[in-house]
Amino acid sequence: MIAIQDQSAKGKNFQALPRYLELDQGGKVQVEYIWIGGSGEDLRAKTRTLPKRINDVKEIPPWNYDGSSTGQADGSYSEIWLQPIKFVRDPFRGGDNILCLCETLNAKKMVPINTNKRNKALEIFEAKQVKEEVPWYGIEQEYTMMTADTRTPLGWPTNGFPAPQGPYYCGVGANVAFGRHIAEAHYRACLYAGIDISGINAEVMPGQWEYQVGPCVGIDSGDQLWLSRYILNRVAEDFGVIISYEPKPIQGDWNGAGAHCNYSTKSMRADGGYQAILDAIKKLGRAHKAHMESYGKGNELRLTGKHETAQYNEFKYGVANRGASIRIPRQCELDQKGYLEDRRPAANCDPYLVTSMIANTTILNATYGFNDDAMDNEYIEID
Repeated sequence: MIAIQDQSAKGKNFQALPRYLELDQGGKVQVEYIWIGGSGEDLRAKTRTLPKRINDVKEIPPWNYDGSSTGQADGSYSEIWLQPIKFVRDPFRGGDNILCLCETLNAKKMVPINTNKRNKALEIFEAKQVKEEVPWYGIEQEYTMMTADTRTPLGWPTNGFPAPQGPYYCGVGANVAFGRHIAEAHYRACLYAGIDISGINAEVMPGQWEYQVGPCVGIDSGDQLWLSRYILNRVAEDFGVIISYEPKPIQGDWNGAGAHCNYSTKSMRADGGYQAILDAIKKLGRAHKAHMESYGKGNELRLTGKHETAQYNEFKYGVANRGASIRIPRQCELDQKGYLEDRRPAANCDPYLVTSMIANTTILNATYGFNDDAMDNEYIEID
């Protein structure tokens, strides 16, 4: 059993917890209702007992919570409706217990509240043209592990800085890899839950890691990424570590944290689909400003043209270029089909916004008010 060295662990016996989790539940199940909080980035959750094993999301009853305590309602009418939309196995309680992701609705009008971006995203993914293109997404979620002071990345000295970047990316060894136990625990917990997690790696800045979720189709990409974030936060909680999704957690010559979005459509994946990839990139360039406004708070601090990023206000693409807004993998150029990587989203982005905007722009030809001809000369292709 790993001992927890955090101040919040004093007086607690974590080794005793498994004894209680192994107790029989009498056929009943615990359902963890999970939703997005008032900041649009935080996650909230509470538990409810149901009488039997759940086999379909329709068997999970709606619930509610106090929105005035999450910054999503005032006290005069504080009830927010929780509508279950997806459930997975609970890796913390085990057995037939489940984690249930929910949409948030105004309980009186039964319409999505402001922080509910899923509802509008679902409308886009349900459009006939979008469904026919079967959009695939693979999101690379970067994050930074912080110590209990919320300011110091895991593995960093209390005062000062570690050695410069270079040995940490995919590094092996106690002197370069900090937090592997949390990344591995999260990986296994996601596999248990049924999340389509496809890999992990240590990132460029010490204390920073990445995991990938996908490929997922349509709305399921956002659902799975939010559930994976919940699982990560819970795993880190067990080890007394705080997860930061800030795009630029440490100022200076240190990499930021993004959520690169790999994307393809049926047309792109078909033989000769390379032209469809280029066409999609041109559309994304025209709507660059609108995408930037929705790709995460504080993203301008990360997208500086340094540390494997393009500048925030500049749109460019290239093959195998990690300093571009959109990267085309070299293999896709060779195969003349495949996918593109949108490197602009920040680690704290709402995946519902990112994935639906990409589909809306590239399949439904949304321009978000920008003139089609006005930006024709504002693309930079990198050799």
